[in-house]
Amino acid sequence: MPELPEVETVCRGLRPWLEGARLAEVMQRRADLRWPLPDGFAARLQGRRIERVERRAKYILCHLDNDEVLLAHLGMSGRMVVAADADAPLEPHDHIVLVTDAGAQVRFNDTRRFGMMDLVPESGLERHWLLKDLGPEPLGNAFNGPALAAKLAGRRTPIKAALLDQKTVAGLGNIYVCEALFFARLSPRRLAYTVQGRRAESLAHAVREVLTRAIAAGGSSLRDYRQSNGELGYFQHDWAVYDREGEACPGCDCEIAACGGIRRMVQSGRSTFYCPRRQR
Repeated sequence: MPELPEVETVCRGLRPWLEGARLAEVMQRRADLRWPLPDGFAARLQGRRIERVERRAKYILCHLDNDEVLLAHLGMSGRMVVAADADAPLEPHDHIVLVTDAGAQVRFNDTRRFGMMDLVPESGLERHWLLKDLGPEPLGNAFNGPALAAKLAGRRTPIKAALLDQKTVAGLGNIYVCEALFFARLSPRRLAYTVQGRRAESLAHAVREVLTRAIAAGGSSLRDYRQSNGELGYFQHDWAVYDREGEACPGCDCEIAACGGIRRMVQSGRSTFYCPRRQR
């Protein structure tokens, strides 16, 4: 599933094509994605101007000129791609197509249909059931060591599970939590309530750094993810520990034959990759 860096990359790619543009045509090729699309979905979008494109956690927000917001999530396999050739035939899983007054064509393709779209009043956006309980944005001013420590206080769940809880921090997923814990030198097994003071500061800094580098690389491409121009992300080539079981971690001077290198374990049904020597 695309995580925060992938969604942020998509938003940045869509802005030059969508911000300030009017939707001259909206093609709705099915009645539902993960859930049914809103009544009159295409008609309510057609003719509207997109004022700005933003991201909240893993959601794409297109603010319209009638005080409604197009809320979208890519799900497991969704892509929002600007068509290089607007005359190219639509693919079977191009479910929603946005055509601007300048002729740009944005296609929402979702093979598995775990993605979603909704139209939400601007005034009710923060109360939407998918957004209302989200924690702070990890790249925003409200996220820092003390704020993270407050979210973790008293929690006896492993720190990795706490970070994947979207109420703790918005937008973090499995890949970037593994990476951030490595750079903060914290074991994924460590209980969340023990991450206070300098540990919380180090972890908040690591989260920011990992996400910033991932966004600069266009995110990580696993299976279906593509940037809005159709290109792959490249951050998977810079992973320190994720999906590197048995390899040496960056700066390692261990005897891999003796220590086994990076290890993998399963937590809450997800693979966790970590260095048992560095992460405590």
